Amino acid sequence: MRLQALEFLIQSARKLEVLPIVKYSALALFADRFYPSFSRFTNGNDTRHWLLEPIRESSLQLFSIVSIWISSKIHDSPPVSVKSLKSLGDKMIKEQHFTTRDFLEAEVVFMQVLNFEIGTSDIAYTFLEELLAQFREVVRVGELVKFEACMDIMDLLYEKEETSILYCSPCSLAASILIVAYVITVPKQKCEFPILLWVNFITACKEEEILQMIKGILNHIFGILPRHKE
Repeated sequence: MRLQALEFLIQSARKLEVLPIVKYSALALFADRFYPSFSRFTNGNDTRHWLLEPIRESSLQLFSIVSIWISSKIHDSPPVSVKSLKSLGDKMIKEQHFTTRDFLEAEVVFMQVLNFEIGTSDIAYTFLEELLAQFREVVRVGELVKFEACMDIMDLLYEKEETSILYCSPCSLAASILIVAYVITVPKQKCEFPILLWVNFITACKEEEILQMIKGILNHIFGILPRHKE
């Protein structure tokens, strides 16, 4: 259900036309923190909640929309209205109908699971946005790196739990995504800038960690071709 919920979140963010920072903050809140924690919250809480026990696809869809709502409250002025969220839920959540009160209740539960810690300043998106801006100031070829490609890579990494774990090291991941986007989007004849050395200098991230992440990202995007037996 995790992958389906993340796809639902990305699709919902697109339909609500929220800013990228809202989308990726919501993904960080939901995928990196809420989803791994709700079962522990339920097991350690004497008060059982109908939205969490049992957890259903419709409940995860509701919580994914709520994560966008919370993120919007942090980054948007004014934030997305609960009316817009409920309208979206009525159209996209097929298994169950949720009222406005359910949305408000789900927000409280979401915050409780996160222990009311909703900071989003250290997510990969923020590091990546700043790193790309610096790169474009340093070298002209930086303008050829498509930020849309960077965001596509970020979305793809949420497809599997083993790749979404990379988000636990947001700075190194941002550096790795920038390098992968550089290799993919910049024409080969113009790929002469020593970008790996540059990101190591700027971020102080370990080169070995970045190279390992780059390998994992490329393997996930393009797959690993099976070797023929000799």
